[in-house]
Amino acid sequence: MTKKGVLQGFIIGLIANGIGVFTAATLLGKLSGRSDTIINVFEAAKSESFIGKLISLGAILNLICFFYFIRKRQDAQAGGVLAATILIAITTFLIKL
Repeated sequence: MTKKGVLQGFIIGLIANGIGVFTAATLLGKLSGRSDTIINVFEAAKSESFIGKLISLGAILNLICFFYFIRKRQDAQAGGVLAATILIAITTFLIKL
C-alpha cells in the first residue's frame, strides 16, 4: 500500500461522508413535512441528540466508495476509505458518550 493512495482514499472517505450527511439531512428535512432547511435539521439533530445517527447515515456512501476501490483493485484507496470510516465510527461513539 502506498501512503499517497491511502491518503487519497481517506480524503475521499471524508468527502463521501460529508456528502452523505448533507443528503441525509436534506431528505430528513423534506420528509418532515415542514420543508425544513439543512440548518434547521442540524439544529434539531444537535438539540435532540441524534447527530450521531445522522453522521452514521452519511457513512453509507463510504460503503459504495470502498467496494468501488476493491472492484478496481485499488487496495490502498480502499484502505484509506476504511480508515475514514473507522474514524467516523469512533467520532460517532464519542459523541454518544
